[in-house]
Amino acid sequence: MKNAETKITTFFTWQEMTISETAEKNGLQNIPDKKAVEALFFLVTRLLQPLRELYKKPVRVTSGYRSPEVNRLVGGVPDSQHLKGEAVDRRTEDNERLLRVLQESGLTFDQAILYRQRNILHLSLKREGTNRKMVLIR
Repeated sequence: MKNAETKITTFFTWQEMTISETAEKNGLQNIPDKKAVEALFFLVTRLLQPLRELYKKPVRVTSGYRSPEVNRLVGGVPDSQHLKGEAVDRRTEDNERLLRVLQESGLTFDQAILYRQRNILHLSLKREGTNRKMVLIR
């Protein structure tokens, strides 16, 4: 991984894929290993950037990669795709519209989970294995 502020694509940087308030508050490193870096690059270039271009509005990543300790502290599930660099949580002014754009786009994804009360859309994409195109609304 290059400098954290280095852009991955036009709209996404390494910093936003790895930043963690929880890590900062607890003095923890949140640095992905080589495999997670490769998965993050795949996620951004194959799903997030194309989706952002279709959505045509800014999208804030609230959680990308999580180290095992950060994942535990935020209450993430033990097998979270965030641990592998395969998932992000995003916040927009209209997550339901972003989800519709994703469903109509034909883009491959593994999961899209809309958490209405928290105004977050979890998006994931596996680099290896089958992507399920699973949509859940909670």
